[in-house]
Amino acid sequence: MMFFLCGTDRPTIMEYEVIFMKHVGCYACPFGYFRIEEEAGKVIVIDVVKERAEDVSPSPVTDEAAQELAEYLAGQRRVFTIPYEFRGTPFRLQVWRELAKVPYGTTTTYKKLAEAIGRPGAYHAVGGAVGANPLSILVPCHRVIGTNGSLTGYAWGLPMKKYLLALEQQH
Repeated sequence: MMFFLCGTDRPTIMEYEVIFMKHVGCYACPFGYFRIEEEAGKVIVIDVVKERAEDVSPSPVTDEAAQELAEYLAGQRRVFTIPYEFRGTPFRLQVWRELAKVPYGTTTTYKKLAEAIGRPGAYHAVGGAVGANPLSILVPCHRVIGTNGSLTGYAWGLPMKKYLLALEQQH
């Protein structure tokens, strides 16, 4: 239960800003910068951008996420422990939860993901959900390949997908 000032059952504007404040951290990485968004103590977006954002307000959670991503890229981390939250449609949430189960150093296919969620004919829709994953690397969409073993699209480009897969094979 939350308590608010002034004896009301609604938050004041200042309390509302604290409750729903979004923090954004921007951290250098080999691909440009990780732009990490956190809200209510959970990471909600990890993106790669080419230029460092000016309007940043990092938090301990975004700092921790950046540290874990750096450890992953250095081959020193296989499992992420930072708190995160998915935001999306029920179908996308189902796909992302299944995607989060794909182990480090392995791959799966869109077809196998579709079968795992009980929608064997929906592999194209699964591909759309994988492509919309807001927590790339943390939730490993780079580990999804075509049924024939080919590398397929990746939001941050195939060179980065190849890099991440090779990194996991080396460690």
